[in-house]
Amino acid sequence: MAKQINTEAKTDTLTWKEKTQALRYIPPFLRMIWKTSPSMVLGNLICRLIKSALPALILYIGKLIIDEAILQFNLAEKDLDHIYLLVLAELLLVILSEFLARQISLLDSLVGDLFSNASSVRIMQHAALLDLSQFEDSAFYDKMERARRQTVGRSVLLSQLLSQLQDIVTIFFLGVGLVFLIPWLIPILLISVIPSFLGETHFNAKSYSLTRNWTPKRRELDYLRYIGASNETAKEIKIFGLSDFITTRFSEVADKYYEENKKLAITRFRWGIVLSFIGTAGYYGAYFIILLQTVNGSITIGDLAFLSGSFSKMKSTMEGILSKFSSMAESALYLQDFFDFFKIEPKIFSPEQSIPFPSPIKEGFVFENVGFKYDNADKWALRNLNLTLRKGEKIALVGENGSGKTTLTKLLARLYDPTEGRILLDGVDLKLYDPADLRKSIGVIFQDFVRFQMLSSDNIAVGKIDEKNNPEAIIEAARLSLADEVIESLPKKYEQMIGRRFDDGVDLSGGQWQKIALGRAYMRAAQVIILDEPTAALDARAEHEVFLRFSELTKGKTSVLISHRFSTVRMADRILVLDEGKLEDEGSHEELLERNGKYAELFRLQARGYL
Repeated sequence: MAKQINTEAKTDTLTWKEKTQALRYIPPFLRMIWKTSPSMVLGNLICRLIKSALPALILYIGKLIIDEAILQFNLAEKDLDHIYLLVLAELLLVILSEFLARQISLLDSLVGDLFSNASSVRIMQHAALLDLSQFEDSAFYDKMERARRQTVGRSVLLSQLLSQLQDIVTIFFLGVGLVFLIPWLIPILLISVIPSFLGETHFNAKSYSLTRNWTPKRRELDYLRYIGASNETAKEIKIFGLSDFITTRFSEVADKYYEENKKLAITRFRWGIVLSFIGTAGYYGAYFIILLQTVNGSITIGDLAFLSGSFSKMKSTMEGILSKFSSMAESALYLQDFFDFFKIEPKIFSPEQSIPFPSPIKEGFVFENVGFKYDNADKWALRNLNLTLRKGEKIALVGENGSGKTTLTKLLARLYDPTEGRILLDGVDLKLYDPADLRKSIGVIFQDFVRFQMLSSDNIAVGKIDEKNNPEAIIEAARLSLADEVIESLPKKYEQMIGRRFDDGVDLSGGQWQKIALGRAYMRAAQVIILDEPTAALDARAEHEVFLRFSELTKGKTSVLISHRFSTVRMADRILVLDEGKLEDEGSHEELLERNGKYAELFRLQARGYL
């Protein structure tokens, strides 16, 4: 983050072809909106259609009122009944228009909220289907970030689409009067609004390009904003004096984005003045012609009011239609980002004819010449790995950091597929089993387990979330993992919010969190148990008791233990020693010490620290 990264954004204008192609995403978007709430969408449409006819009616009644008023002015005996009826009719139409406007606004808001919720759920559901390797790709994160940003605000597109329909109907009614009275006002109207439309279209495309190209930098800004003011980073920020470093970097990137946006905004402002002047000049040219027609007696004063009002309303409405079309094209471009995310397919999936996961496991796992390399990595994480994990066997993985221990367990749980070679379970390739079914039968607690900001009971229940309403199972899992001592010390016990993110939250120490995480493994009751550094944050007494109970948990089950503490790996039936992604040695603790290899070297180094 310290090095300077080029943040110049490309803001090339998108072509008309690109914009029109993006409109193909509107039909599936409308289908999503319709499914959100058919009754609300239909009600919205009906309200808009009724409201679209009201402007022309109100203007026409206004014309009748003026003409009737002038007529009554010239009469000796006044008869105002007709005027009263016309004014009352106009009043009722205005009240109806206001009511419909508020009703439309309400429906837009409600449908927008429902759509935002539904699309957020859909993004989370789709993300859950994708592979772990995809989450480690920055390009994927850019796509997901753009999709996330569309969950709020894209419902505005529905309002724009329905407003377009409403405005087109309104223009039709208003245009009828112009066609009958002065038809050549229509061409003048088009000339006055098209320049502004072209300008808006051009700059909307520029704005989209700027926003899209700055997605990685905006993610960096969000990250810097988070770590600069977070309880999770506050200690390091203070101890290492990182505040100035983080705020400086944030300012550098934010100012760069501001300058790019400012440049575009100023250019848009200048052209907007010029183009709006053309539209205004066209309007007043038409207005002057209408005045001349009135002075010459070709039309009445009521007609003057109707025509000038209709022309003004049509101009603003048509500008709105063209502007909304441009904005719709821009929104459709953002919709493309939204739907592109759902086109991302996982590479790890269940085959059409998947094999049920064996229950119970009969033989165990076999790694045949397994190799794995992370995307965009030069070095193999694992290579030429051949090993067997028998049913009911407890094995321990030992090796220095980066030797491939955690990667091996992720392959076992099929969070990754091998780059080369294969993994067999009971003689069948792991790829032939349904991944979801496989993972239900494997309980994994990683070293970097998630500290969920949830209730203490829910934090344990995530091990088997289907049992979250089973307090007996949760309490038993907490007892076996020693988490019950932690929870009983909390003010609200199993109903206590853990973490400081929410009200009344209580934070835990690293060791306390680890006991909570271990509770998830007990909750799981899986056939295969994998624990990655399960006692790293525990004191010696707690560690000893945890492993006594861990022996009970894994009795009759296949288990894998990763630990740097040699005092804990001795309980394993077999110890596998990994070095730079390769299996260097295997055997019991005593056998490995006798061979005087890598294991013996690491054991003596650690033992020396206790002398």
